[in-house]
Formats: sequence, structure tokens, C-alpha cells
Amino acid sequence: MLRRGLLRRCPVCGRRGLFRHLRMVERCPRCGLRFERADGTWSGALGLNTMVVFSLLFVVLLGGTLATWPDVAVVPIATAAAAVALLGPLLFFPTSKTLWLAIELCMHPLQPDEVDPTWLRGEQGRAA
Repeated sequence: MLRRGLLRRCPVCGRRGLFRHLRMVERCPRCGLRFERADGTWSGALGLNTMVVFSLLFVVLLGGTLATWPDVAVVPIATAAAAVALLGPLLFFPTSKTLWLAIELCMHPLQPDEVDPTWLRGEQGRAA
């Protein structure tokens, strides 16, 4: 599930194409999973996005400083940090949504009524 989430796929069925530009569709086209399982679901994705971008920003600042020590190259480091701070949240947000959904599904397992019953029967038929 976590690998599917990291690859921007439905954590349940693995379906691609869950995003239209930067907006996520409401339900998975294959299994019918409603992505916003409860109110406030995306606050976890926002927190995950913030933690990843701040961590990357820390790596850029620390790595750039250590790599250029003792004559710290302030302008290139600041430019790289600004790029991470501005582009990071936009580029990682779709991934943070699917990854957070996978984490949330690990914490609160899927209930049979959350997916399309015909898809669920099809999955059980293939496993047998």
C-alpha cells in the first residue's frame, strides 16, 4: 500500500490517473474508494508534505554549508533553498495525498462498504 501511495496510485487497487492537474479525483475510477474517508483527512497529507519539504530544505542548507565550508557560498545555497521552499510543496503535494491515504488505510483498515462491491467480488474471484 505504501509503495502504491508513493507512486501516486490508489493504495487499494493500484490504479493510476487519480489527478487532474493538481486536483485529486473524488473516487478511484477502478475500485470506487472515496479518497476523503473522513472530514479532515487531508490535514495529514498537508502535515506530511510540510515535514518532507522542511527536511529537504534542512538537507539543502546543511549540505550546502558543509560542502562549501569555510567559504560558505551564500547565494547558491539561498537560491537552492528558495527553489526547494517554493517548488517542493507544489511538486510533492499529490504524492503526499496518496501516501497519506495509504498510511491512513494502515491505521484504519478498509471496510467492505468503502469500495465498489463489483470490484471487490472481482478481486476475490482472481485470488481463488
